[in-house]
Amino acid sequence: MRHSRLLVTAAAVATALPALAADPELIVFDWAGFEDPNLIKAYHEAHGTGPTYAFFADDDEAFQKLASGFKVDVAHPCSQMIQRYRDAGLIEPWDVSRIPQYENIDPRFKQSTVWADDTGVWFIPTDYAYTAIAYNTETVPAEDVASLQVFHNPAYAGRISLPDNVDDVFALALLATGVSDWTSMTEEQFQAAADWLRVAHENVRTYWADPSELAQLMVSGEVSVAWSWNDAVALMQEQNFPVGFQRQAAEGASNWVCGYVNMKDAPGSEDKAYDFINAWLDPQSAQGLLDGFGYVHTNVLGMEMISDDQLEAAFVNPIDTTLLTQVPMDLAMRERMLAEFEKIKAGF
Repeated sequence: MRHSRLLVTAAAVATALPALAADPELIVFDWAGFEDPNLIKAYHEAHGTGPTYAFFADDDEAFQKLASGFKVDVAHPCSQMIQRYRDAGLIEPWDVSRIPQYENIDPRFKQSTVWADDTGVWFIPTDYAYTAIAYNTETVPAEDVASLQVFHNPAYAGRISLPDNVDDVFALALLATGVSDWTSMTEEQFQAAADWLRVAHENVRTYWADPSELAQLMVSGEVSVAWSWNDAVALMQEQNFPVGFQRQAAEGASNWVCGYVNMKDAPGSEDKAYDFINAWLDPQSAQGLLDGFGYVHTNVLGMEMISDDQLEAAFVNPIDTTLLTQVPMDLAMRERMLAEFEKIKAGF
């Protein structure tokens, strides 16, 4: 059953308590829905069950919970968070000699010195996709979503949803104001993006917290246009909802990569942590990731097993457009983005 696991209770997400107890020797801190056994078949085969999972709704929530002392064995942040984890002393390097499929990860995901340097491999990238414009193809003309300025279009006032996620909303605003690399963002560019978001905020019906919420908003007709991840689009496709996913707007789209970190002073089994990451990187997991979430696997061998038609149907086939890739950025600037986003949501 695809995507139904995303419909977890708000309480489980908000408290970040173990929501699915299974193997007590491995606690995985993950995005809601990623307990899908199709992602780690080899782990289930080896241990007869899956790990114990705790869930979070966004990267900043996860970091704050872990920084305050919540103990887990592995966690699933996205790439722009890794420097924060390192600086806080929360993680330790992976021993890639124990991860045979590491060599088959697409080389473009091994270039950041924040993720891997002469002190070790701090981050195992596993999944990636896009943030772009999801829209109702029956009520929104294609020409209206040819530009990111659709989020300023008064015709859609009260029918727009943006993610309650600072990285994604600032990626949108930066692209809309002509910036595709946030690692060198200037003060003027930051201010222009914040100003753009304030205007967009006037059209926003709600900021969605997870893909299932966004899918429900669009299927119910409350929202017609959204800045969305692939999995919300996949959920709507499963329900035969007329959804389009515009990844080639004039100003571009954003892409991101997430993966797993090895927590320091973890309470469980280190051997099982390696069993878990090896199961994730197994080439057969690529099909489960695409089918269940509409995401792309970083293992090139796994992706060779998936047809071009499948990728196109899931809106993850290669595109030729401007992309803002959500790589690590200056942490002080990101803190400013967080503070500014909270002001914008509050109407200031």
